[in-house]
Amino acid sequence: MSLDRKDLEEIVNLVIGQLNEKEALYYCGEKNKYGIFCDMNEAIEKAYTAQKEFFKNYKLDNRRKIIESIREELMKNVELLARLGVEDTGMGRYEDKLKKNKLIIERTPGVEDLNSEVFTGDDGLTLIELSPYGVIGSITPSTNPSETIICNSIGMIAAGNSVVFSPHPGAKNISMKTIELINKGIEKAGGPRNLIVTVNDPSIENAQLMMKHEKIKMIVATGGPGVVKTALSQGKKAIGAGAGNPPVVVDETADIEKAAGDIIAGCSFDNNLPCIAEKEVIVVDSVADYLIFSMNKNNVYHLKDKEKIEKLAGMVIDEKGRINRKFVGKDARVILKAIEVECKSDVRAIIVETEKDHPFVVNELMMPILPIVRVKDIDEAIKLAVEVENRNRHTAIMHSKNIDNLSRFAKEIETTIFVKNAPSFAGLGFGGEGYPTFTIAGPTGEGLTSARSFARKRRCSLVESFSIK
Repeated sequence: MSLDRKDLEEIVNLVIGQLNEKEALYYCGEKNKYGIFCDMNEAIEKAYTAQKEFFKNYKLDNRRKIIESIREELMKNVELLARLGVEDTGMGRYEDKLKKNKLIIERTPGVEDLNSEVFTGDDGLTLIELSPYGVIGSITPSTNPSETIICNSIGMIAAGNSVVFSPHPGAKNISMKTIELINKGIEKAGGPRNLIVTVNDPSIENAQLMMKHEKIKMIVATGGPGVVKTALSQGKKAIGAGAGNPPVVVDETADIEKAAGDIIAGCSFDNNLPCIAEKEVIVVDSVADYLIFSMNKNNVYHLKDKEKIEKLAGMVIDEKGRINRKFVGKDARVILKAIEVECKSDVRAIIVETEKDHPFVVNELMMPILPIVRVKDIDEAIKLAVEVENRNRHTAIMHSKNIDNLSRFAKEIETTIFVKNAPSFAGLGFGGEGYPTFTIAGPTGEGLTSARSFARKRRCSLVESFSIK
C-alpha cells in the first residue's frame, strides 16, 4: 500500500500527539502518581487529604519504613540526580553534587529525631510530644535543588506532615525528578499518594498562591533575602533559611599548609554554591604570603593582573552590586576564559588579593572566586569578618591554634555554623560530626533544620496519676 504526503502527515501528527499526551501525563496531573499537578490549588488539596490519612493511619514505624524506602529509591538514582542537577541548572560540579546527594540521602534524620519529654511529680505526669503542623509549603533554591527537597521531605514526613514544594524555576527538571523519585519510594512502602506534591510550572505566582493558601500551615523558605522576607510576612509559622557571606579568618598560629588546602577544598566545592562555603579570606599579614604560596599548590589560578581583576569584577558584578547569574556556579576555567585567561583543566578556584571593600569581599558571589584580604592582626581580622558577614549570622570559618582567638571570633560573629580548622562543609557533617541539611535557618533561629524543626510541641497532663516517685 502506498502512502501519499497527506497520509504521512496525519500519521506523524498522530504519533506526536500521543507522545505529547504521554509526556503531559508524566509531568502533570494525578494519573502519573508522582505528585506533580497542573494547578497549585489542586496540589494543595491533594496534599491536605494525604496528610490527614497519613496522620490518622500511619504510625511512627510506618513513617520509618517509608523514609527508608525513600532513601533506597534516591540512592539507586543518585548518579542521575547529580548529573541532572548540573545539566538542568548549568551550575556546579557532578562529582561534588554526587557527594552532596549521598550525604543528604544517607544522613538526614528521620523519626529518631522526634524525642518526647516527660515531667513527673506529686501532681502527676505531663507528656510533651512532637506533632505535625499539617501541610507545609516549601520553597527551594536552584543552587542546591535536589538536596534541599530531599532533606526537607525526609524531615517533614518524619514529623507527620505532607509537603507542597515550590521549586526555583531555574531548577525545574531536577526538582520534578527528585519529587518523582521520593513519591516512588513512598508508593513502594505502601504510603499514601500525594504526600509530596508540586506543580509542573514553578513560578513566583504559584509560590505566592501556595504561601497564602489557608491549608498551608507552615512555610519553609530556602533562598535569598527576598523570598525569606516574603515568607516571613505571611502571618504564618515560617522558617527562613537565608543567604550568607561566610568569611574565613586565618591567624598567625594556624597550620598554614592545612588551612590553605582546607580553604580551597571548601570554597571550590560544587563551585562555591553551598551557602556555607568560604566566600572571602581574611589573613593576618605576617602569614599571608605563606598562605597564598600554599594555596597555589591546591589547583588554583592566582590572578594578579590588575586590569584582568577589574575586568573580572565588572563581568560578575554590576555597579549596583547585583550578581551576574550567568557565572554563578560555573567552573573556574569557564569564568577565566570569559576574560581571555587560559588555565589548566584541573583548576578549581581563582584566588585574588583585594582591598577589604572590594565587591568580591562584600558580596556573596557563589562562584569559585576567592578574594584574600591582608590585615595587621587578629583584632582587625575579627572586626572585618563580622562586618563583611553582614550580620547574616550564617557561617564563619577560622584556622588557628589559639583557643582565645577562636572563642572570641565565635562569640563576636554569632553565626549559626562556626567551623574551626576544617573546610566549611565539615559544618554540614561532611568530614565533621552531626547531621546534614541544606535548610539552614539563621534568620528565624532554628539553625540546621531536622524533623523536630517541622513539628509543634503538644502537652498532655494527667493529674495525680502515673507518678511512682
